[in-house]
Amino acid sequence: MFDPTKETPPEADERAVARFRADRGTYIKAHLLLALVGGAVATAVLAAIGNPHPWVGIVAAVLGVGVRGAYLMSEELSAVWTLTDRALVGPDGRRVLLENVEKVRKLGSAAQVITRTGDKHLIKFLADPDAVRAQIDGARGA
Repeated sequence: MFDPTKETPPEADERAVARFRADRGTYIKAHLLLALVGGAVATAVLAAIGNPHPWVGIVAAVLGVGVRGAYLMSEELSAVWTLTDRALVGPDGRRVLLENVEKVRKLGSAAQVITRTGDKHLIKFLADPDAVRAQIDGARGA
């Protein structure tokens, strides 16, 4: 069912084929990975420059990424992309006609849609980005 507070409506004569929503588990895993990798790098840099407390790097990264992730979670998880028989309709009024899609590729837990004019749209935090890519490619006849 269409939710006008979170989705851009498809046009009246379009038929919705699929809806792509961000996955909470994928969102949390992505932020944990970012915190751990960022923390390891920060700790290594602090140790390399001779800081007497390099452990602060991991603590700061985990806290920073955790606070940011918690703050933005509701916004990121409310994003919905609708694949119709003619277009890909995204949040904030974004609309990409399927005939204008040059390619769709997987980037981590996201599907990146690239148009013929070079515009890029990211459908983020997907549980199965390969399936989303395949559905969009199938709808556009690629």
